[in-house]
Amino acid sequence: MDNKKEILVSAIDNGTVIDHVPTDSLYQVIRILGLERYNDEVLMGNYLASGKLGRKGIVKIRNKHFSVDEVNKIALVAPFASIIDIEDYKVVRKYQAEIPDHIDNCVRCANPKCITNAEVVPTRFDVVDKENLKLRCHYCEKFTTKETMKFTE
Repeated sequence: MDNKKEILVSAIDNGTVIDHVPTDSLYQVIRILGLERYNDEVLMGNYLASGKLGRKGIVKIRNKHFSVDEVNKIALVAPFASIIDIEDYKVVRKYQAEIPDHIDNCVRCANPKCITNAEVVPTRFDVVDKENLKLRCHYCEKFTTKETMKFTE
């Protein structure tokens, strides 16, 4: 008798799977994509076994496909995430998230005196170092790093 137990999760017919998310970044990915307000099936799993990461997070979103800009924002917190587009229960596209050259309306400026923190002005950053994740504010030119990064609500 086999004592292994598994929980089976139904496949999605249409939507997106985000795989290989670092366990400490899963909830940031959910927030970046606004999935806490999404009104269809969203399945998340965390601390799942992974040959690539040791442990990983995964998100399945039914009836939702993301723009390249939305997916690339994931790379800010999950640089090795795989994005899998599903149609009619089949994988139609699989690709890696990539850090874009510019980030808009996703991250707050670390400078408390920046106009984006004082007024309703959308944030805009240039990515000046993708390897160490260093962003420069378009308005005040101050730097935000992975350690000081806070995401907009």
